[in-house]
This record gives sequence, C-alpha cells and structure tokens, in this order.
Amino acid sequence: MKIAGLDLGEKPLLLAPMEDVTDPSFRYMCKEFGADMVYTEFISSDGLIRDAAKSLAKLNLSDSERPVGIQLYGHLIEPMVEAARVAETARPDVIDINFGCPVKKIANRGAGSGMMRDVPLMVEMTRRIVRAVSTPVTVKTRLGWGEENKNIHDIALRLQDVGIAALTIHGRTRAQMYKGEADWTLIGEIKNDPAIRIPVIGNGDIDSPQRAAEAFDKYGVDGVMVGRATYGRPWIFREISHYLTTGEILPQPSVAERVGIAKRHLLKSVEVKGEKVGVLEMRRHFSNYFKGLTNFKETRYKLVTLNDIPDLLSTLDYIAEQWGGYDTGAIVPPPLSNGI
Repeated sequence: MKIAGLDLGEKPLLLAPMEDVTDPSFRYMCKEFGADMVYTEFISSDGLIRDAAKSLAKLNLSDSERPVGIQLYGHLIEPMVEAARVAETARPDVIDINFGCPVKKIANRGAGSGMMRDVPLMVEMTRRIVRAVSTPVTVKTRLGWGEENKNIHDIALRLQDVGIAALTIHGRTRAQMYKGEADWTLIGEIKNDPAIRIPVIGNGDIDSPQRAAEAFDKYGVDGVMVGRATYGRPWIFREISHYLTTGEILPQPSVAERVGIAKRHLLKSVEVKGEKVGVLEMRRHFSNYFKGLTNFKETRYKLVTLNDIPDLLSTLDYIAEQWGGYDTGAIVPPPLSNGI
C-alpha cells in the first residue's frame, strides 16, 4: 500500500490515533512489535495555533517511529489550515484529519465525526488543507452520523476528488460510539468501487489475527488500523503479522514477558517525558498489561499509586515472581524472542 510516495508494503498494520494512549512511548512500543505506521494523539487545531503547551508537545516525533502521522481536529477551516501548516514543521509523514471522533465535547462542536453533518464544510476544509501543505493529507472518519444516514460512500468520493492520499474508515456511525459490532460490509463496498483510486484502510473491532486476515481477504482493504485492542497489548502487531505470514497463532506472552515489556515501556516513558509525568502517564497502561491475573487488586493499586521508579520496578519484579517467574536482577528487561 502506498500513501502518495510512502510505501508501507503489503497488508500494512497501522496504530490508530487515540487520545491519552498513543503518546511517544506507546508508539515506540507498538513500532517495536511491528506496527507499520503509527499516529499521534488527537491534536486540537485551536491549541496548536494558540501555542498551547499540551498541543505543541504532541508534535514531538522521533525518526525511530517513522512513518508517523499527525492527526488534527477542529471545526473551523482557517484554524485547521493554519494548524496543518504548524504540524508540517514537525515533518510528519502524513497529516491526518480527524472526522471520526464520536466524543460529545468534540462532535457536538462540529469537529471529529460532527463534521459528517456538514459534508460541504468537510470537503471544503479538506480541500484547503490539501492545498496548504506539501505533506500528504489523509482522513479518518466513520460510516455516517447515524444508522439512517450512512453517507460514507459519497464522502469518500468527494474527499478523493479534493486530493486526499488515503482514507481510513471506522465501521461504525457516530451514534454507535463504540457499541455494537463494526460494519465492514460497507467498508468493503467502498474499497471495491472502481471509482475509488486511493487506499482504503479499515478500522473497527480488529482484536485478533483472524479478524485482521478477514479484513484483508474478505473485504479487500489496503491496510488495517488497530485501536482499542492495543491497550496493554502492543504485541498484537507481532501476532497479526505472524498469522498473515504463516497462518499460525502465536501464544500470548507469559507474565514474565509482560513484566519485561511493561518495564521497557516505563523506562521509555520516563526518558521521553521525565520521571514525574512519565510515571503518571504509565498508570493507564500498567493495569492493561496485567488484565486477567487473579488476586491482583492490591498489586494493581500499587502500580497506579507509586511514584518512584525503583518501587515500580520492584513491584513489577514481584508480579513476575508471584505470577510467572522472572530474573529480579534485571532492571532493563532481557530481549524477547524477536529481539525487543
């Protein structure tokens, strides 16, 4: 699959942009496990053009995570155009427009999936952004606002006409939020329309290697984007890639391996954001790494309340000792079988 001149290879796997999740350290982990492309968290156009520190910090990209996309959202054309110009200074491989976020505080202002209620504005905004930057512009959106108006087919054609380089479709309407099952049938129809010349990337409910394979084989999409299934499971990219190549299901990482991965993630988070912020922002990930462990409540509480790195590392070692065995002398985890 190619996005403009960016070659992502055959059947690429992409990490979905997710607020409070896809920060630099998590993107790093997913890239290490085989994600072919990653995206930043959502970035507010208003925040960028007002030099808001939180928004500007999200432009922090490293060469090791490339190819990487910056995703922008907003409801007004001029701020979005200016934000795209600012984002381009960070040298992303693509600039992605968020027309898909269903969260009320974004959609009800007309941004994210709220833009699907004003298709002419969506198209004009996209046209202006494409003209304003030299970086390839892509779009991520949904099937429509509600069940009665799934207008994604018309939107896809119109966005293609104004010059986007690829389209990612989440197989739900805004009204569905994240409930019910994603509808891949309509995604497949759009991909297989001869009038569609740009890559179509499918998103929604990709939580196993088998579902990823079905997305490629049954619906014919050019790429698959993985979102919520990566929570506490960055190795899902390795699982999917192995299955697509061999047809074999890899075993889930042992508790010891998960401890090693969590340590590596923690140290990367601290490296990127400093000890205080790095530790705080790891809390959302720690619980996910060890879901399903029995009698884990007290230990989970420690993971999400401790502030000192040595204490956290000691707690992680305790998890390995109690639930799976681990070399407690290793501060930095030993390599996994794939070299990570």
